[in-house]
Amino acid sequence: MIPWLEVNTPFPSVHSALTKEQGAAGLLAAGADLSAERLLDAYRHGIFPWFSEEQPILWWSTDPRMVLYTHQFKLSKSLKKTLNKFKGNPNVEFKFDSAFESVMRACAAPRRDGAGTWISEQMVGAYSELHRLGYAHSSEVWMNGELVGGAYGLCIGRMFYGESMFSKERDTSKMALAQLVFFLKSQNVRMIDCQQETGHLASLGAIPISRNDFIQWIEQAVLQPPIIEWKIGSAEA
Repeated sequence: MIPWLEVNTPFPSVHSALTKEQGAAGLLAAGADLSAERLLDAYRHGIFPWFSEEQPILWWSTDPRMVLYTHQFKLSKSLKKTLNKFKGNPNVEFKFDSAFESVMRACAAPRRDGAGTWISEQMVGAYSELHRLGYAHSSEVWMNGELVGGAYGLCIGRMFYGESMFSKERDTSKMALAQLVFFLKSQNVRMIDCQQETGHLASLGAIPISRNDFIQWIEQAVLQPPIIEWKIGSAEA
C-alpha cells in the first residue's frame, strides 16, 4: 500500500517507496496535484510524477537513480562530426526556450512504433507553468524554420532534471541533449537526473547511483544560485 495525498498533504520519506520485490520499484505515493509548488517540492526531494491518463497522479523515487554527470557525457565521433557540420549550416539553428510547449507536445506524440507517452495535457499545462516561472527549459534543434528535435526538463539551482527528448530527423534529440549538456557544464551544473535506467541513456554516459547518494547531491545543488540567462552562445563544445 502507498499513501494517498490530499492537496495539502506533505510527501512521505522517499525511503518508504516500494521496492522491486513489492512489484512497483520506486512508487512512493498517489494523489495531490501538479501545482508548481507541489512539483518544485517534489523535485527538490528527489521525487517525480509519472502516470498514464487513466491513472491518478503517481509519485516516484527510484533506487538506484540514473544520472548523467555532465563531464561524463559520451559524445560519439559521428555525433560530434554531425554537430560541427550543422553548426556551419545557415539553415540549422540551436535554441533554448523558444518553443517549450511545442517540445513537450512533440515528446508526447506517438512514437514510430505506435506507442504513446505519459505526457498528458495535464502534464503539458503543469510544466508550461513551470517554464513561465523560469524553472522548466527546452533545448531545440531547428531546420529550415521547423522544430526537428528537442529535450526538456527542470533546473532548480544548479541541478537539472531531464524529462524527455524527441527526434524528427536522425540524431536531433542527441544534438539537443549535447547542446544542453555543454551549456549546463559551462554553468557548473554537474549532474542531470535521468530518473530511470535505460540502455539508450547508458550509451550517452549515464550511470545508476544509489538513491541516498542522489538525495545527498541534490540537497546541496538545489540551494545554489539559479542560472540567470539561457544562451545558446554559451553552449559550445
